[in-house]
Amino acid sequence: MEDHGRIRVLLADDHRILREALRSLLATECEVVAEAADGEQAVAIAARLKPQVVVMDIGMPGIGGLAAARRIAKEAPLSKVLMLSQYEDEEYVLEALGEAKAAGYVVKTDAAAELLSAVRAVHSGRQYLSPTIAPIVLAQLRNGSSPKASHAATPTRREREVLKLIGEGATTKEVANRLGISVKTAQVHRDNLKQKLELRSTAAIVRYAIKHKMIRID
Repeated sequence: MEDHGRIRVLLADDHRILREALRSLLATECEVVAEAADGEQAVAIAARLKPQVVVMDIGMPGIGGLAAARRIAKEAPLSKVLMLSQYEDEEYVLEALGEAKAAGYVVKTDAAAELLSAVRAVHSGRQYLSPTIAPIVLAQLRNGSSPKASHAATPTRREREVLKLIGEGATTKEVANRLGISVKTAQVHRDNLKQKLELRSTAAIVRYAIKHKMIRID
C-alpha cells in the first residue's frame, strides 16, 4: 500500500552502489518508487510513474542528466528534478537551473548531509542549492542576470572547445586528454551538445563545426 505521507522519489544514476547509498539516505522520509541507470530510462519512468521528486545524476549514459531533465520538464511537469552532480562548474549549475529547469542542485560531496533536506525543499516548491555552489548563483544575481536567461541552443565555452576537437576528429578520450578533464566529463559535454544542437551523430557534429567555421578545411 502506498504511504501518502512519504515523498515519492525516482533515483537516476548509472552507479548501482551509489543508488543503494542514496536510497538509504532517503529511507526515513521517502519512498523510492523506481531507479534508472541512464537518461532515457529516467524520462520513461518519470512519464509513467509521475514521482514527486527525481534525483538525477548529470553524468549518465545516453542523453545525460541535463537533457533528461529538460524532457522530464515537458513530459512530467509536476515532477521536481534535483540534480546530483560531482561538477561544481558554473556552466553546469546555471544550465541545470536554467534551461534544464531543475529545482535544485546538490554536489555529491555534500549529499550525505544535504540530500534529504534538498528533497524536502524541492518537494515543497522551493529551490535548493548546495552551499558549495550557492555563491555561483548569487554572483549571477548580483550581476543582474538570471540562470533562466541562457539559451538552450547556445553551446557553453567548454562545449565549444569539445565541439571543435570532435570536429577535428578527436575521440572522447582524446578530448579528455587535450582539455585535462575526465573521459566521463568529456562524454557528458558530447551528449549535451548532441541534445542541445539536435546533432544525432559524430558526422553531424563535424558538419556543424565546419558550417560555423570552428575548424578549417584545407
